[in-house]
Amino acid sequence: PAPATAPRVGRDAAFPSLSSRACPCHTMSDADNSPVFQIQRIYLKDLSLEIPNAPQIFLDTQQPAVEIQLDVGAQVLAQGIYETSVTVTVTTRAGENVAFLFEAKQASIFEIRNLPEEQLPLILNVVCANIVYPYLRANVADVVQRAGFPPMHLAEINFEALYQQRLQQQAEAAAPSGIILPGGR
Repeated sequence: PAPATAPRVGRDAAFPSLSSRACPCHTMSDADNSPVFQIQRIYLKDLSLEIPNAPQIFLDTQQPAVEIQLDVGAQVLAQGIYETSVTVTVTTRAGENVAFLFEAKQASIFEIRNLPEEQLPLILNVVCANIVYPYLRANVADVVQRAGFPPMHLAEINFEALYQQRLQQQAEAAAPSGIILPGGR
């Protein structure tokens, strides 16, 4: 008789085709070309908080002005393994004084295989950024509040619109200026 196999439970039962790919250490056969999108790890890559005018800044009653800068980055770590990071820099001022300067970079490692190469930039900058961003928002709210300030809740971001805006800026920067230099260049 054939040996009995254990029944599939948990994620393996719900997603049997993903069970052999749960870890990048498993190898895929050449015949298996089904798409793979797997979160390997989400982590806080960098965190910095400065309160240069403490403790006096806590006595200031002026309404603070807040400046927020956001950036998305992606890089290849290995074949089929990518990191996407979302970085936020928050500068809060009360009048001329900096109340606090906060910078955080939240990142994640993704396994992405067997998807069209031309879709990777969109996946990394939009889909993956949408997965990472809620963790960044939570870390910002928590750290700012623990620093003695009212919690700061970052707004939702449309990463697709941000990605399209970046593509348009790159296209405009690469477009010819319309100026003809001597020698035809």
